[in-house]
Amino acid sequence: LLLPHGYEGQGPDHSSARIERFLQLCAQDNMTVVYPTTTANYFHLLRWHVKSDRRKPLVIFTPKSLLRHKGAAARISEITEGAFLPVIPERGDIDPAGVRRVLITTGKIYYDVVAARDAKKAADTAVIRLERLYPLPVGELKAELAKYPADAELVLVQDEPANQGAWPYLALTLPRFLDGRTLRRISRPASSSPAVGSAKLHALEQEALLQQIFPG
Repeated sequence: LLLPHGYEGQGPDHSSARIERFLQLCAQDNMTVVYPTTTANYFHLLRWHVKSDRRKPLVIFTPKSLLRHKGAAARISEITEGAFLPVIPERGDIDPAGVRRVLITTGKIYYDVVAARDAKKAADTAVIRLERLYPLPVGELKAELAKYPADAELVLVQDEPANQGAWPYLALTLPRFLDGRTLRRISRPASSSPAVGSAKLHALEQEALLQQIFPG
């Protein structure tokens, strides 16, 4: 099931494929829910789905803007080699020992967050991507978090309002795997609508969201 999903300033119907509702249905290993951010990961996901013995429904959320985003493009070697990554690690040149905050992102907001971090030269912030939302890749996520200091702040960043997207599910599920560490959220405020109907207001919301991550 391939569902367009992306906060791109085009209004409520364009924006949301209702991630939160699909995750509400997830239990007893009954499906796979994925929100890929690169063409290579998408390719390897489809290949895995065909070749694996896992005969479960596959739900994929896909932002339209990533069809033309240069950062999402893959090299040929990334297609001919490798495999699907449930968690994509930090790709920047950052010293893990100096990290004071780890941002866990879902979906296309990763690219906005990294651009803002680079502009601020915030070398104390690592950004990792949670590509598979269900089944939750606990082992892979814990392995990535283990690269950074145990007292680094953990923050889930999403485009969607607080009552939508992956956060409601992750807030209930993820903390028990974090060894007592607190997981904070940065997102749009809770809303009765999936998104605003004004491109200008959308841009202001997106700017305010990034401002929460990198103030000043």
